[in-house]
Amino acid sequence: MTETALKALLDREAVGNVINRYARAIDTRDWALLETVFTEDLEADFRSFGGREVQKGRDNWIATVKSTIAGLDATQHMIGNHAAQVDGDSATLNAYLIAAHWLYDTRGDAEYTVGGNYDIELRREADGWRICKYTLNLAWHRGNRDILRQAARRVPG
Repeated sequence: MTETALKALLDREAVGNVINRYARAIDTRDWALLETVFTEDLEADFRSFGGREVQKGRDNWIATVKSTIAGLDATQHMIGNHAAQVDGDSATLNAYLIAAHWLYDTRGDAEYTVGGNYDIELRREADGWRICKYTLNLAWHRGNRDILRQAARRVPG
């Protein structure tokens, strides 16, 4: 194997690990780890999930994620089928997603699950690969979406 081929394999592995770190950070509520996933100038497009506009800035986006996720009892983000392309210090990644959300002491069904995929753009920074832009493409959902609103009320504002 050539040095170029080895570097390409290592880069694709590192790019895929960023989205795995993202899922782990959200599901464990490790907000410091989540900061390591994104560039400061992040753009997050969750309009297919009901967001009104593209969110800009890492700190702004993490605050949005916290307000949605922190009040839930549990989440589990299963992200797979990674397809990565690396071009120098830029990369793209498409990955499938199934994300389950639970709020146990609630009105109605305690679970809300979504499925779809992420389209992700990454940039190599001094400390490694980070997401600079990503879009959630929601394909389906089931369960009680209202648990997200109920959970948000649990988070001190």
